[in-house]
Amino acid sequence: MTDHADHTDPRWTTRPETPADRAAVHGVNTAAFPTRAEADLVDALRADPEAWLPELSYVAEAPDRSLAAYALLTRCRVDDAPALALAPVATVPAYQRQGAGLAVVRAVLDAARVRGEALVLVLGHPEYYPRFGFGPASRYGIRPGFEVPDEAMMALVLDDSVPVPAGLIRYPAAFGV
Repeated sequence: MTDHADHTDPRWTTRPETPADRAAVHGVNTAAFPTRAEADLVDALRADPEAWLPELSYVAEAPDRSLAAYALLTRCRVDDAPALALAPVATVPAYQRQGAGLAVVRAVLDAARVRGEALVLVLGHPEYYPRFGFGPASRYGIRPGFEVPDEAMMALVLDDSVPVPAGLIRYPAAFGV
């Protein structure tokens, strides 16, 4: 057992996305958000070889093997230092508030740790992401190049043996920021 085994939820099987999952991933993102913007963002990131890390595109399967949730980490930078951006995180409405989103986020963060990644950034709900260890990015001198509430821009240090870079977040072009 790994030290993260206590985080697993037996209802959800989490795994890296496969090529056969692409249409279903698009469907999860389309179902979870009011517009297709997030689904289109995933497609654009998938086409960016600088940003796309195929082993960090994760799905959670429902008991019927359909996709219930999705979480994506892509390469971004803090000034010139490598980091990861967590976006989007999506759960099909029928499975929201049942642990699928938690399971897929935990799984993709664990996969990033195993890969040796040091830092993950997320622009998200300040009441949701701290449960994974995220805190204000400003605490590390990390800031986005656009205005957001300080508590919504968060950072998670995965490897505290690596110095945390300070500076401006540089997202992949697909983010449009």
